[in-house]
Formats: sequence, structure tokens, C-alpha cells
Amino acid sequence: MRVRSLFVSDVHLGCGFSRAGELFDFLGRFEPDRLYLVGDIIDGWKLKRNLFWTDTSSFVVRRVLGMLKRGTRVYYATGNHDEFLRQFSPHAFGHMELADQFIHETLSGERLLVIHGDVFDHLTKHAAWVYKLGDRAYTAALHLNAWMNAARRALGYPEWSFSSMLKSKVKTAVNFINDFEHFVARYTRQEGCTGVICGHIHVPAIRTIDGIAYYNCGDWVEHCTALVEHLDGTMELVTHDAIGGGRSARGGAADAEAAGQLPLFPELAALVPQAAFSGLGRRG
Repeated sequence: MRVRSLFVSDVHLGCGFSRAGELFDFLGRFEPDRLYLVGDIIDGWKLKRNLFWTDTSSFVVRRVLGMLKRGTRVYYATGNHDEFLRQFSPHAFGHMELADQFIHETLSGERLLVIHGDVFDHLTKHAAWVYKLGDRAYTAALHLNAWMNAARRALGYPEWSFSSMLKSKVKTAVNFINDFEHFVARYTRQEGCTGVICGHIHVPAIRTIDGIAYYNCGDWVEHCTALVEHLDGTMELVTHDAIGGGRSARGGAADAEAAGQLPLFPELAALVPQAAFSGLGRRG
């Protein structure tokens, strides 16, 4: 499907709970003029603790690079989990740009701020150790999700997200999300934009906040959602299974990506510091 723009955030490649396989299939169904990677695509925090990099993770990277080679402009907005890239920001090579934030102009001329959103999280900004402790608690909730859903599938029940339930029910989490969204909206107005596209909190949404169009891409750990700008300029939040499966419209090129025949660009590889992976073994 040809689209004007595609926005994806919070893939967390390198984390055992990353839904890289679903994302690989999802990307193969689109031909975007622009692809925005809205932060936390690579989970540097997890990679430093325990390297978990599967072939599927590599296929996702190669699929993105395949899009790049075929003319898609790729914009990578850094996040807190891939903050090791910020030392290279801003950086541009070919049709790929790396920065902490971008301005996207829609078909109708609206200016949308594209930013991961961690800068609006005071825990990330001022007490990173607290946030990383929370990240481990979130990982524990995902482990519980996996056990519970295995039991539910065996009993014939649909999957259910324990961690999403906590976010929606626990008052502190609800207040945090509301505060985050209003901080984002306020900053967006200060930047002279009428809307914002972000990620970070793993809560997909399209709404208006204080007169600002607020779009959150969601994530590829639980929700498997992305934001699409169609050729007519409409914005839509879609899930990985919302578009019919099958072969990519680009056929052989997509197959070549899956087979690993498209080489990694040396310029991109140079952006990843070896320190992020030092002393770690490879796991399949």
C-alpha cells in the first residue's frame, strides 16, 4: 500500500518482548514516501545488560534499509532507550536523517512536531535510575503477561494485557499519562506546531489536547500499532493485522531483504558505538 508517511515508535529491538516479526510483516505491506522512526527502535538498555538480537531483528533493520534504497526518506528521532545515538545527532547521510526531533508537514500544510517524548518525563530527565527500575518492573509485568496469556490460550480465551490494565486502572499511572500528554501539547505550541507525533508511554492515541492534535504511535511490544498518513492526508492509527497480509507489493525486493541479501549501510553501522555491545555475547 502506498502511503504518504508512516510513523513507528518503541520497537525495542534487543528486548525479548519486541514483536519484531509482526513489524517485519507490517512494514512489507507499505510503500511510504517517508518513514519516521519515533524513538526506542533499538533497546540499548537491554542490550547493555543482556544481548538478545535475533535474525528477525536483523530482518527489520534490513527491511528499513531496503525502503531507504528504494527512495523512502527515513527520519530517526532518538529516544531514551536508544539514547546512545544522541551523541551523533543531528546527522544526515543520503535519504536518512538522525535528530532528536523533526517537523513534519502534512499534505494540508499543517506542521507536526515529531519527537519521542522522553524529554517530558521528569524521571527520565532527572532520575534515570528510578526510570530504569520502573523499566524492570514493566519487564516483569510482560513476563506475567506471557504466562497468563499462555494459560488463557490453552483455555480458549483471547489474550489480555495485564500491564495495559495497570496503566488504565492505577491512578498514579493515569495521572502520569495525562501530565505527559499536556506537557507534550504545551511544548508543541511553543515550537509553533499545530500537532505532535510521539511515543514513549506505549499508549496509542489520537486526540486533541488543549487545541493541539496529539498522536501517539503506540509500541511494538504490546499493542503493535503505527500511525499512517494516507495519500489524501488523513491520519490513521493502525494495528499490525489491520491491513491484509500477503506478499509485499515490491515482491522480489522484500524477499531479498528477508534472505539477508541487502547489505547494512556502513554509514549506519558507524553510528552504533561498540561500547553499547562490549563484553556481550550473541543470542539467537
